[in-house]
Amino acid sequence: MALSQTVKSLSLLLFSELVKFCRMYPTGGSFRGSRGTCIEQMLKKNSPPTSGPTRSPSNMNVGFDQQVKSTFKPGHDGRPKVSPKILIERYKNGETNAISLLHQLAQTLQFHLEMKETVAPANTTGLYFAFCAVIDGVQYKTGIGVTKKEARLNAAELAFQDLLPTLESLKSALPEASSLDVPAPLPVKEEPAISDIHACRAMLERKAFVNLQIPHAVRDQLTKLMNSHPEFSGCAGTTAAFILQTSNEYEVVALGTGNFNTKESISSNGRIVHDSHAVVTARRSLMRFLYRHLLMFFSKNASLTEKSIFQQSSSSSFLSLKSGVTLHLYVNQLPKGAAQIPSKLRLNPLSMSAWQVNNEISLHLSVEGKVFSVFSSLLDHSNSKVVSMSTTDKITQWQVLGYQGALLSHFIEPIYVHSILIGDSDCSEIRGMEMSVSQRVEGITSNLPMFYCMMRPHISLVPSVASSRAGGNQLTYGINWSEGDSSLEVVDGLEGKTIEDSPFKSGSALASRLCKAAMMHRFRLVAKEAQRTDLLATSTYREAKMMAKPYQEAKNVLRAYLLQKGFGSWQDKVLVSDNFSM
Repeated sequence: MALSQTVKSLSLLLFSELVKFCRMYPTGGSFRGSRGTCIEQMLKKNSPPTSGPTRSPSNMNVGFDQQVKSTFKPGHDGRPKVSPKILIERYKNGETNAISLLHQLAQTLQFHLEMKETVAPANTTGLYFAFCAVIDGVQYKTGIGVTKKEARLNAAELAFQDLLPTLESLKSALPEASSLDVPAPLPVKEEPAISDIHACRAMLERKAFVNLQIPHAVRDQLTKLMNSHPEFSGCAGTTAAFILQTSNEYEVVALGTGNFNTKESISSNGRIVHDSHAVVTARRSLMRFLYRHLLMFFSKNASLTEKSIFQQSSSSSFLSLKSGVTLHLYVNQLPKGAAQIPSKLRLNPLSMSAWQVNNEISLHLSVEGKVFSVFSSLLDHSNSKVVSMSTTDKITQWQVLGYQGALLSHFIEPIYVHSILIGDSDCSEIRGMEMSVSQRVEGITSNLPMFYCMMRPHISLVPSVASSRAGGNQLTYGINWSEGDSSLEVVDGLEGKTIEDSPFKSGSALASRLCKAAMMHRFRLVAKEAQRTDLLATSTYREAKMMAKPYQEAKNVLRAYLLQKGFGSWQDKVLVSDNFSM
């Protein structure tokens, strides 16, 4: 009897951990059209997860079945919510429409619902609006209509029809709302079968495998670079890297180190790097990697085109990542800013003051290596100092706008990271990171233009990548590298330029290959290969950025959303820094 009870407890523990893991950690695959965590994919029994944004009724029900059983809870006051069975009957009797039904089911069953505008199916003729329901990140069938209202309604009805078989089969598992004075009974969870236990264990082992493989890949690449140039080993105190996953292979494609802003005034020629923090440097190195693969895609060489990570999107004129290509971000220190909030803090207005929210979860500014809340009275707004948003805030922005930036948005759909892995041996709490990157922008997706979304990454602590702490005259130095580079580049963060002894130097002016002018040069090369004469006609860096209208719209929506939620105003650098021409 004791052994049976132990097995049962272990089974339930594994099942609980799997459900928790599945809510936060979607499987690999193309990010095109994805809208967050895909519980259905993760809970499909005895088969590998499938990639892609949509699910059919035949393979969707297993995951949703488990989700309904595990997430139904009584209301905050201990009283049961309206039973899904009653809600469905009201819909069938014509007392409510499909949109209202889905929203009510979302509240009762505690899943996240969005009605997202999308593109009409390729075989649709005529002018139609198109919408689809997105439930916990899973995109359901597209509904079309001559008005937006009609399209939303049709999309809701299609989604409900997909969910109905599962809801009908769960009647015995869903509690009744027979009395408002009696707490809802806890659902009885059957003991998982042995095959389910093995599936749970395999899934947890896969998570642990990923969390080990990525730091190993980063350490190997960093060691390789440092062995080639040991004189700069002191530059790797703060390290960030982007890792590309294809199948079960993990390759570091961009890497950066550094911890400073330049002390120089705003440059008007685009040849000064103003922000040399590790994550920012790694992200700009990633952009160089993306430009390289765009040139491969648009080349006349079929072999190079095939090797590119890009493919023509089936739903737009843009390119997208090939199916199965996944991007991860590794940082060896918890990013500066709101990610470093006290662990006791909660986003609950009843348990804390508005002042605490504004100052701890707010946007933060980085000034001369120090970080301040945008509401802080200690912040010096002197125009003589270069100010940039904190690393945490930039990651928050990239998880909504994509890591490609405005210029690359002329060619590709937004690119998001699947997971953020923090290898900080001094960090034991990642709640601040989760709240900053995901919760601050929760619900913004429905306001964004097509292809943009709030991509919730899986955030976890992983083993630290051992590196030397920067010291001496290398304290302000940072290195950058991307896949395909013959050597690394060393930039003095305070000067914003390449140092004289850097293994790579672009010229006597010592302008970094990460500066805006260098990015503009690559942009024009790609525009020429893609035969985009409209882009080649732009006269300034700023004009080329502003022509990416969907990206600019998404950026404006994000900043207005953060301001509306009370997190403060996003501060841009002086516009003169973008008004240079090539």
